[in-house]
Amino acid sequence: MKRHIISHVAIYLLSIVMAVFGIYHFMYPKEMMVYVPTFIPGGIIWVYFVGGAFILASIAFVLNKKVQLAGYLLALLLLLFVFTIHLPTYLQGGTEETRHIALINLLKDTAIAAFALHIAGSADAKGIIF
Repeated sequence: MKRHIISHVAIYLLSIVMAVFGIYHFMYPKEMMVYVPTFIPGGIIWVYFVGGAFILASIAFVLNKKVQLAGYLLALLLLLFVFTIHLPTYLQGGTEETRHIALINLLKDTAIAAFALHIAGSADAKGIIF
């Protein structure tokens, strides 16, 4: 019984974190623009897209609907961040502080992606299996 409660708490905590990240994207889109790689066309639309994706994933997890799809898509999005934003910044960052922040973000997004994959792997068409 404890395992089920802890699993629910963990998923709800992730949902809260993703919802806050999503809301932040809508509240401060110009500040988030610095993370959109310059080689990707569309500019600020990607900030709103990512914010919406984070919010939708958190809703899917809380409502236990489309959990598997949401988990896989969230993991994919976060791994795209790792390979297109954080890793290049870490490898080419100008200052040591920039490189440290990039490494922290790389590790954070990798960990969240791993948790999203775990959630997706624990779900079926009906939702998460506890």
